[in-house]
Amino acid sequence: MSDERKTPDQRQQMTELERIRHSCAHVLATAILKLFPEAQFAAGPPVDNGFYYDLEMNYRIGPEDFPKIEEEMKREIKANHTFERMDVTRTEALEMATSGRLGGLTERPGQPSKFKLDIISGIPEHEQISLYKNGDFLDLCAGPHVMRTGNIGAFRLTHVASAYYKGDENNPQLQRIYGTAFKNKTQLDEYFKMLEEAKKRDHRKLGRELELFCFDDDVGPGLPLWLPRGTVLIEELEKLAKETEFAAGYDRVRTPHLARENMYLTSGHLPYYAESMFPPMELFAEGHAQVVFNESKGRIEKAAANYFRQIFPDWPQLRQELNPEDVQKEIERRRAELSESEREHFDHSLTKLGVATVLSGELGEPDRYYLKAMNCPHHHKLFGAVPRSYRDLPLRLAEYGTCYRYEQSGELFGLMRVRAMQMNDAHIYCTEEQFAAEFEAVNQMYLKYFKIFGVDRYQFRFSTHSPAELGKKYVDQSELWLKTEKMVRDVLIASGAPYVEVPNEAAFYGPKIDIQIWNVIGKEFTLATNQVDFAVPARFGLKYKTRDNSEATPLCIHRAPLGTHERFIGFLIEHYAGNFPLWLAPEQVRILSFGDDELLVAAAKALQAELRAEGVRATIDTSRDPIKAKIADAEQRKVHTMLVIGHRDLEAGNVSVRVHGQGNLGAKPRAEVVADILAAIKERRA
Repeated sequence: MSDERKTPDQRQQMTELERIRHSCAHVLATAILKLFPEAQFAAGPPVDNGFYYDLEMNYRIGPEDFPKIEEEMKREIKANHTFERMDVTRTEALEMATSGRLGGLTERPGQPSKFKLDIISGIPEHEQISLYKNGDFLDLCAGPHVMRTGNIGAFRLTHVASAYYKGDENNPQLQRIYGTAFKNKTQLDEYFKMLEEAKKRDHRKLGRELELFCFDDDVGPGLPLWLPRGTVLIEELEKLAKETEFAAGYDRVRTPHLARENMYLTSGHLPYYAESMFPPMELFAEGHAQVVFNESKGRIEKAAANYFRQIFPDWPQLRQELNPEDVQKEIERRRAELSESEREHFDHSLTKLGVATVLSGELGEPDRYYLKAMNCPHHHKLFGAVPRSYRDLPLRLAEYGTCYRYEQSGELFGLMRVRAMQMNDAHIYCTEEQFAAEFEAVNQMYLKYFKIFGVDRYQFRFSTHSPAELGKKYVDQSELWLKTEKMVRDVLIASGAPYVEVPNEAAFYGPKIDIQIWNVIGKEFTLATNQVDFAVPARFGLKYKTRDNSEATPLCIHRAPLGTHERFIGFLIEHYAGNFPLWLAPEQVRILSFGDDELLVAAAKALQAELRAEGVRATIDTSRDPIKAKIADAEQRKVHTMLVIGHRDLEAGNVSVRVHGQGNLGAKPRAEVVADILAAIKERRA
């Protein structure tokens, strides 16, 4: 089945381009079978920017094979075969898979379609089984497709990778052949031009070149370190958000970086979100600390039980079953089994604790703490910290909280997927009557930011629940799901915002909107979410007094219009290609003097002092380098504005202005230049 990962609803909602790519995957399989009849096919869905097909065979396909495979694909497209749908019974599907016909051009005696047999076994009994045929190729597939192979347009194979069947490392490793397809060759060529441009704009490459951020193995993967120039970007974005939120009536709060396990059990994040959270820290109450004896000093000291618990998980059992002398022997025996580096750490820790012989002590049950993976439970606690009335609503609590998520190492990607992130987060507590206005105000905040950053293309992706998943993937409150989804839908329709509705992708506690944006070269990013929460406030017992003095539970809107700083800065680096607008540029102004003449140097320093007094990030270059070399260095560092001072400028009260990417703008009065720089920064001109 070429699109087994999608639900029937999602398959039927394929866009025209997805249908083209889905169909192209079938044509790819057809071509490979004509060249390699023994190939066994698994899944071949459309994906972002293209398609792939997984297959198994002894011969390893490489890029050098692409031309002959593409030639076969072109013949299949030119033949203009119809994509024919066939609905079959489970028995018929199993017979065709057993004969090798499914995922093949003909029956293949003795070569059953083993992956198709496995896929059929996973199809629910009530679900209709369908096949699609194009030319001689017949595949297990739910569709949909274009009408004929000739409708596919332009395509290209891109690369080969390895992938475990169904993503499970216990399953066979398959070859995954990737490609992409578009309606016509012009679109295909534009796509590959965009990829070439994207390589130049890669935020990881520019981040190194512009000294914005770095990663270090000793700190850990996915944990970015911000250099001074990159920190400027963070602080400017934070300043923008705080100003915007202050004007919109938000109150700022701060919460700790960690919390007890019980809070995340209450919120429902545990155990369902545990895989995305760092493992817990286990702490033991002081009254349960182990008592240890230092023979050399002849005194009893307390030492942290955590260390022994890490090395010896069965420490409480040991203390109960063995006498102190045997415990000491057991510790020595286990020490001998440690690696050299582990023994070093062990001995150092014992020396630091002053421990020689363990006498007694019970650990008890640990108190588990988790690094904060999300701010919402903390904010719910703040809402509930004081009595609330309807007069307090809507209450908008905003925080620049750092969150930590244990992303899989294979998924880490520069700033786009990290393990420590600073979130432009807030939670709005409101009544049902206030919801529409609050939700729309958040959407309008997105639009304001899009205008500031020059984002012209965007889409709201409205994710709803699936009734079949209530009580499993989603909170089991059917009426509230339908009610809140209608509320969100009505706001989107009334605002005229561009949106698509996607079933079965909501948050577990309510519907949400994911904000998709495209940068100037057409690369798509997921910016942030705007979520409705009708379930978790009740779990925390959040209440407010209504007008009639009864109690009610507020709705909660989770929103983060700038997402995480890490992801958004990664987007901005690529969006601007490192050529940031003046207000955001790490180095806004560099003053260049002709040589190191004392008068010119003094003038440069005076101009720098004037600009810095106004908060402008201005530097000076008074080296003896030729002016052309100074300009070249500033251009390479993508300094936004260069102000050149020579004797003629000094005498006339002017400075010569250069703007990165625009070149020499000529000599202008110094006061006018300073005023324009300050205005551009204040107005956050693009």
